[in-house]
Amino acid sequence: MTRKHLDNRCLWKTGWIIVLVPVLFSCHSVAKAEKRLIPPKSTSEFRLDDIKNSIGDDPALAIHRIGIYRAIYVSEDAVPGNDEETLETLRNLEEEAVRNLKEFQEKAIAEKRWGDAASLARSLVSLGIPVEQSGNEPEFVLSEAKKDLNDGNYLPAFLGAVQAHEELGLEDALLFLEHAVKAKQRRTAAFFLAVADKLAGNGGNITEEYRIYAQGRDSPSDMIKGVATIIVDRGTRIERGMGFPDMVLGSAFFVDISGLLITNYHVIASEVEPSYEGYSRMYLRMGSSSSPRIPAKVIGWDKAMDLALIKAEFSPEYVFSVVDRSIPRIGDTVLAIGSPGGLEKTVTSGIVSALGRRFLQLGDVIQIDAAVNHGNSGGPVIDQEGRLVGIVFAGVEQYQGLNFAVPAERLAAALPSMIKGGKAERPWLGLTLSETVYGAEIIYVAPGTPAADQQIKEGVYIKTINKQEVTAPQGALITALQDCLFQLRPGELISLETSDGASHTLMMAKRPDIPLAEAAKKDSRERLAAPLFGIILSPAMSGDLLFFDYLVKKVVRGSIAYEAGLSENDPISIRGFQVEEKNGYALLNISVKKRRSGYLQTFMQLPALLDSPDTL
Repeated sequence: MTRKHLDNRCLWKTGWIIVLVPVLFSCHSVAKAEKRLIPPKSTSEFRLDDIKNSIGDDPALAIHRIGIYRAIYVSEDAVPGNDEETLETLRNLEEEAVRNLKEFQEKAIAEKRWGDAASLARSLVSLGIPVEQSGNEPEFVLSEAKKDLNDGNYLPAFLGAVQAHEELGLEDALLFLEHAVKAKQRRTAAFFLAVADKLAGNGGNITEEYRIYAQGRDSPSDMIKGVATIIVDRGTRIERGMGFPDMVLGSAFFVDISGLLITNYHVIASEVEPSYEGYSRMYLRMGSSSSPRIPAKVIGWDKAMDLALIKAEFSPEYVFSVVDRSIPRIGDTVLAIGSPGGLEKTVTSGIVSALGRRFLQLGDVIQIDAAVNHGNSGGPVIDQEGRLVGIVFAGVEQYQGLNFAVPAERLAAALPSMIKGGKAERPWLGLTLSETVYGAEIIYVAPGTPAADQQIKEGVYIKTINKQEVTAPQGALITALQDCLFQLRPGELISLETSDGASHTLMMAKRPDIPLAEAAKKDSRERLAAPLFGIILSPAMSGDLLFFDYLVKKVVRGSIAYEAGLSENDPISIRGFQVEEKNGYALLNISVKKRRSGYLQTFMQLPALLDSPDTL
């Protein structure tokens, strides 16, 4: 081809390009102009898009978002809520989300992910969806327990079997009895023996060797063999130019023949706390101070319950049962075993002084008068029958000289999450409660939480959780409500009915380490006065209250404000608010005219712990 032909072809191509560029540019300009003429989406349309985008991958989140949409838009005054087409769209989306939840559960069952299947069953039940045909939660829990037993994971196997004991058949009970004997857990064996006897009519085909072992009894001298001293070496501490060994002493006890032990979180905190910067190595010691140190590692922990699960490559002579636990009564005799001051194998005796003390974020604790000291923390408390009653924790700053224990039943509930490894994740809704004669009143809804998303009101009472009314003795209602959520997973659905007639289906979020510390970063000091100090405020409108911004609308009974003598209609102004998250407390400076003191103006500083036990 000649140069002339090439030049002509290039000119021909260039000509087409010159023609096409304006055409393409024109088309692009038209499309852009048309797009600019399209009305912008409303907020409600964006929210519908969010629902549609999550419905395939996370149907529980989609259902939660449907609840948010209804809370915001479905009302007499909201235009989208009066649009029948929009309401029909919501119904269709909800039905699709429920179908997807069912499909997720079917897939979990097919893949034998029994824990996930149980979690999805709970979400479906919260929606009022029958699960009898696909399988209910206890069936999945028992299937998971059998799988763990087959894999040699005795601790989760026994816990699951006890949780689903009503599903146990005679063959199952005998199987778990056999392995409990192998695992050196006498009280666990006694539990499964009782189940087997009940199913077999007290005389079934039970090996006499197993019966004798299960009906035997362990002495404190036997139990001492299952208690270890925990040493957390944190290097050297410098004081006044001199170096001192920095060590944390505690106690722990074996709960599995594989070398798993229970202790307090505060004993091993430097091993896992991200904020700790420094050297930290953990060991356990089984004998005297001359005994060798055995390296140990943290498996899982639950900071809210002050519990931790650790492991050492050691085969214990004795293993405590967390299955056949005892719920004590006031006045019962108990024994505490541990290493006070590093003195191994110390046993002290006392009684249960009180129940239902609320010092931890979740649940309650037992007060005992058995002598415990520094180094006892994490050790077992047993009753006269040899059953585990609780886990010692010491050092409640405002109650020096008094001793407490985390109940064994709460340890059993916390263990499944700790066994999975890492930090135990607990669910929460974002509520702070106050127990009154009328029930559990919601006094605060934290911003950015599931409860705030669905605009749950403050000042109303919780009527039901998952369609069940929760009742408890006076002073124990908040604990009972926390127990309803304790074993659930973040991401599960739960239904909540309140006294104003509203019904909500919420997807639970992960519980922050210190919920009110997180709320303090987002909310005003005036609103935080309610959950932290027990002061519910209303604006002061009267001209006589020129120097006061608020009136006390309500004082929560038993709160810090109540103990400080504040009462309803006291004029009050907030002069300062300080949060010391690292030290775990907040300070509120107020100017108040106490009605009970003849309206004498007073300046006060109120302290409050951020670790409130009244959150849900």
